[in-house]
Amino acid sequence: MKEIVLGGGCFWCIEAVMRRVKGVKEAISGYAGGERPNPTYQQVCSGATGHAEVVKVLYDENEITLDELLDIFFAIHDPTTLNRQGADVGTQYRSVVYYENEEEKRAIEAAIQRAQQNYTDPIVTEVAPKPEFYEAESYHQNYYDLNPAQGYCRVVIQPKVQKFLTKFSDKIKK
Repeated sequence: MKEIVLGGGCFWCIEAVMRRVKGVKEAISGYAGGERPNPTYQQVCSGATGHAEVVKVLYDENEITLDELLDIFFAIHDPTTLNRQGADVGTQYRSVVYYENEEEKRAIEAAIQRAQQNYTDPIVTEVAPKPEFYEAESYHQNYYDLNPAQGYCRVVIQPKVQKFLTKFSDKIKK
């Protein structure tokens, strides 16, 4: 089992898509990249801790490659906006990929080069060594599937899920 930590705005969005990807065994919403140990959602939302909302993705590399996961990640969020995704603004919403080793770092850099072809503005995704990951509160886990009628889910998350289902139909979990 391999692991990658991705941040692309609200963790509910990234988690909702990653849960649907063939080969992904777990997608866990959490926080990483800040200074305070064991931060709460309220602390992270204040912007004072330095953490990003992220998703720890556990995947079977025999079913999906890191390159494929990264291509999905860069397609479902806007990696060209600094510290924001749509109306979600703040450092906690930054685009970030945390890596464990140089091989993963090279794969991320190559994915950015591939993705840049799809954007006019430069990609500003942070690429950094994986820091401590703190699992988010239980009410954040699997949020989209548990709250499909909620406004944010319908207006913000659903289009990202639909984009994945349409663009990566061969990567959908059966």
